[in-house]
Amino acid sequence: MPINIDQELTPKKLVPQIECVFELSGQKILSLEKSRKAGQGTPVFTVKGKYASRGWTEWTQGFQYGSALLQFDAIGDERFLEIGRRGTVERMASHVSHVGVHDHGFNNVSTYGNLLRLMREGKISPNADAQDFYELALKVSGAVQAARWTKLADGTGFIHSFNGPHSLFVDTIRSCRSLAVAHQLGHVLMGEQDEKISLLQRLVEHALNTARYSIYYGQGRDTYDVRGRTAHEAVFNPASGVYRCPNSQQGYSPFSTWTRGLAWALCGYPEQLEFLRSCTRQSAADFKPAGGVAEYSRVLTNAATATADFYLENSCADGVPMWDTGAPSLHRLPANYINKPSDPYNKFEPVDGSAAAIAAQGLIRLGNYLNASGDKKAAAKYRQAGLSVARTLFSEPYLSTDPKHQGLLLHSVYHRPNGWDYIAPGQSVPNGESSMWGDYHLRELALLILREARGEVYLTFFGGVEN
Repeated sequence: MPINIDQELTPKKLVPQIECVFELSGQKILSLEKSRKAGQGTPVFTVKGKYASRGWTEWTQGFQYGSALLQFDAIGDERFLEIGRRGTVERMASHVSHVGVHDHGFNNVSTYGNLLRLMREGKISPNADAQDFYELALKVSGAVQAARWTKLADGTGFIHSFNGPHSLFVDTIRSCRSLAVAHQLGHVLMGEQDEKISLLQRLVEHALNTARYSIYYGQGRDTYDVRGRTAHEAVFNPASGVYRCPNSQQGYSPFSTWTRGLAWALCGYPEQLEFLRSCTRQSAADFKPAGGVAEYSRVLTNAATATADFYLENSCADGVPMWDTGAPSLHRLPANYINKPSDPYNKFEPVDGSAAAIAAQGLIRLGNYLNASGDKKAAAKYRQAGLSVARTLFSEPYLSTDPKHQGLLLHSVYHRPNGWDYIAPGQSVPNGESSMWGDYHLRELALLILREARGEVYLTFFGGVEN
C-alpha cells in the first residue's frame, strides 16, 4: 500500500493545522468576495492565483457561497454567514430549477442545505420563514435532479449527465445528496397523470447502476477490469437502454482512471451508506430494484471499499494521486515515484490535490461507517488513511499561504485533456492553482475533523433534516 498511514493520528492532533486552514480560508473568501464583480460569471479555478470563470456547466457557484457557510460553522464569524446567506438568496435560485445539469447536490445542498443544517443545529437563529424557504429550495432541487432520467432495458434507470440521456457520470453519485435530502423532507417528483415518483427509489436505482457500470471489481468485465478503478462516463443506447461502452471526458482514456472521478465515488458511496442508516422515510418498494435494503447496503459497501482500496494502492506515499492513473507520461517519472511523497512540480504529469481532498473525506466516512458496523480492522485502515491524507493537505505545498493567491488548496486540475488549466512560465504541466470544488472540499474535510475533535454533532449532508 503506497500511502503511508499514521495509525496514531487523531482529529485532536490535527486541530492546530485546521485552525491555520480556517485562518487562511477566511482571508481567501474575503478576497474573492471583494474582487468578484457582478457579471463576471461563476468562479471556477484560478489563473495566476486569481479566480476566473470557464463556461462548460454552472456547477461551482454553490461551492463559493457554501465555503462561506462552512467558514462560519468553523469559527463563528457572522461576516461569513452573511456572505453565504446573501449569496444563496441572490444568486442560487436559478440553480434550484436548472434542468440542464446533474450537479444539484453540489450547488444546492452546499448552500440551502448548509443553511438548513445550521439552523436545525442551533448555530443560527430559528426563523420559520427562512426555514420554509430553504426546505422548498431543497425539495425542488431534488425533484429537478431526479427528472433527468434515462430508463434502461431492465426497467431501472439513472440520472443522466449534462452530456445527454446516453451519459452516466460517476460524479453524480455524490450529487445525489439532493435527492436524499428532498426525500427526507417528504417530497416526491410528480409525473404525468399525477404519478408520484419516489426520489428515494430513483436514488437507489442510480446508485445501483453507477456501482454496476462505472466501477470495476476485477471480475473480467473487460481487459482493463481492475478492482476499484472507475470509468468517468458509461455510455448507453438511449433508444434501447442497453449499455455500450466506457468513456472519459476529463480523464486520459476510458480504460484508465481519472482520479477525481474515483474520489467522487469514494466520497459519495460512504455518504449514501450514512444516509441509508438514518433513513426512516422508506418503503419496501423503494429498494425493490436492489432486492431489498440489505442487498442495497451490500452493493454500496462493496463499491465504497473497492474504490477506497484502489485509491490507497494508486496514490503517492502522502496520499495525493496523479490526475489519472494511466496518464501518458507517467513512465517518465522515477520508477518508484508512487512510493514517495507527491511532487506537484514534476515535469511530466500533474497531481490533483482536489481529488485528495474529496477522497480523504470519503475514507474517513467509510471508516466511521464500518466502525459502527463492527468491522474495526477495516475501519481503522480507512479512517487513519483519511486523516493521514488530510494532514498532507493541511500544510504546504498543498495549503496556499500566499495572501495574494485567492485559492486555498493548491495543485488542483480541472480539465487536462482540454488544456483548460493554467501552466505557469517555466513549468511544463499545471500546478500551483486552485479550484472552487477543491477549496470547498478542503474546508468540508477540515470541518468534519474539527467538529469531531470538539465533540460536536457529526457533519452530514442530511444533518438537521427531520425524518
